[in-house]
Amino acid sequence: MDNFGILLVALLVGVVLGAAAAWFVLRRTADAASGVEAERLRAQAQGARADAERARADVSNAELRVSQAEVRVQEARAEAERARAQVAEARAAASDSQADAAEHQAAVAALQAKVVAAEAEKAAAVARAIEVAADRDALVKEFKLLSGQALDEQGKKADATAEARLKATDQLMTPIRESLAAFNERLTEVEKARVAMSTELAQQVKAVQFTGEQLRRETNALSTALRKPQVRGAWGELQLKRVAELAGMLEHCDFTQQSTSTTSEDRVIRPDLKVTLAEGKFVYVDAKVPLSAFLDAQETEDERDREHHLALFAKNVKGHVDALGGKNYWKADPGTPEFVVMFVPNEALGFEALRLIPDLHEYASGRNVVVATPSTLIAMLRSVAYGWKQAKLAESAAQVSTLGRELYERLGTMGHNVDKLGRALGSAVKAYNASVGSLETRVMVTARRFRDLNVTEAELGELTPIEEPLRQIAAPELVADATAVPAVIGRKASSELPEASALQRGEPDLFDLVGETSPEVAPPVRQHA
Repeated sequence: MDNFGILLVALLVGVVLGAAAAWFVLRRTADAASGVEAERLRAQAQGARADAERARADVSNAELRVSQAEVRVQEARAEAERARAQVAEARAAASDSQADAAEHQAAVAALQAKVVAAEAEKAAAVARAIEVAADRDALVKEFKLLSGQALDEQGKKADATAEARLKATDQLMTPIRESLAAFNERLTEVEKARVAMSTELAQQVKAVQFTGEQLRRETNALSTALRKPQVRGAWGELQLKRVAELAGMLEHCDFTQQSTSTTSEDRVIRPDLKVTLAEGKFVYVDAKVPLSAFLDAQETEDERDREHHLALFAKNVKGHVDALGGKNYWKADPGTPEFVVMFVPNEALGFEALRLIPDLHEYASGRNVVVATPSTLIAMLRSVAYGWKQAKLAESAAQVSTLGRELYERLGTMGHNVDKLGRALGSAVKAYNASVGSLETRVMVTARRFRDLNVTEAELGELTPIEEPLRQIAAPELVADATAVPAVIGRKASSELPEASALQRGEPDLFDLVGETSPEVAPPVRQHA
C-alpha cells in the first residue's frame, strides 16, 4: 500500500513536470517560431495539452478508484477486525452457540472475498496508472522529438536571418564607424588643444596671481601712504588739478593752486585751488577730506568694526564741513560768492559719505559749503570755463564794435577824398575834351595844309574825345561826415581820426592847363570833319 502511494505521487509529479516542460518548450517555440511553422507548433502544443489533460483526467480517475479501493480495503479491514473480535467472542462463547460461529466464519469468508476483490481493483488501478505513465512518457518523447526538429529548423532560419541582419547592420554601422573614427581624431585634437589651453591658462592664472599679489602690495602701500596727511593732501591736489584740466582750464590763468590770501579778519588762508571768475571774483576749493577711518573700514573683515569705522568716517566728514564753513574763505576777496567747495577726490568716497549722511548736501549748504565729487566738480568748472568764454566773446564783441566804428569813420573820410578825386577827374576830362576840340578845329586844320603843299606825305592821326562820363558817388556814408555817427560800443567819436590826414591829398591843379574852372562836366566834343 505504501509503494502504491509513492508511485502515485511520482506519477503526479511526472505529469506536472511534463506539462511544465511542454509549456516551456511551447513557449520558447512560440517565441522563436513565426508564420506557418508557429501555427503548426501551436496546433501540436494544443494537441499535447489535450493529451495531457486526458492523461490528467485518467490519473484523476485512477486516483479516485484507488481512493475508493483504499476506502473499501479499510472498511474490509475494519469488518475483519470486528469479525476477529466477534470470532474471539464467539470462541469465548463457543459453548453458547455453534450456529453463531458458523455464521461468523461465513461472514469472515465474505469479508476476505471482499478484500481480495479490493486488492484486485487496486492492482487494476495500478496497472492503469502504469499504462497512463507509459503513454505520457511516449507522448513527451514524441513532443520532444517534434519540438527539437522544429527548433532546429527555426534555429537555421534564425541563423540565416541573423546573418542577413548582421550584414545589413554592418553596412549601416560603417558610416557610423567612420564618423566615430573621425570623432575620435577630432577628440584627440581637442584634447591636445585643451591640454595646451590648460597649460596656457595655468600660466595666465599664475600671471594673474602675480599681478594680484603685486596689486595687493601696491594697494597696501597706497593705503599706508594715504594715511599720512602730506601724501593724502598731495593726492587730493593732484586729483583736483586733473579735474580742472579736464574741465578745460589752464593753471595760472583760470585757476591757481596753493594760493595764499588774507581774509578781512587778518586770517591767512591757503586753499588747495583758487578758481578765477569773471570781473575779478574767485571760488575756493579744498581737497583735504579725512580718509583714515574709511581706509580702516575697507581693511577690516569684521562687520561691526567696519560699521564703527564708517560711522567715524561720517563724523569726520561732518567735522571737516564745519571746519571749512568756519574759515570764511570768501572774505579774502570782496564780491566773491559766499561758499567754499569741499572736493571729495573719489566717487566711492562721495557715495559712501552720502549713504552714511543722506542730508550731507543740506547740512553743508547751511554752512556755505558745497560737496563735490570729480564728476560734479567737472560740471561746475566747465560752467566757469563757459562763463570765461562768454566774457571773452563779449570783450571781443566790444572790440569788433570799436573797430567797426573806426572803419566806418575811415570809410567816410575815404569816400570824401574819392569824391574830390572824381571831381578832379571830371575837370581833367573836360579840359581834355576842350583841348581835343581846339586841336581839331584850329591846329589840325592848319597842319593839314602842309600836306596839301606837299611838304610831307604823312597823315596826321585823329584825336578821339572821352565820351564815358564819370560815375558819381551816391552812398551817403561815403560823402557825409562820418564823425556825426554816434558810437555804439567803445570810445567816443572824435572829429578826426589819426589816419584821416594821411588819406587826404590836395586837388590836382588842372585849371592852368585848360583855363577853365567850371565844376560841371562838359559834354564831350565830337570831332569835326
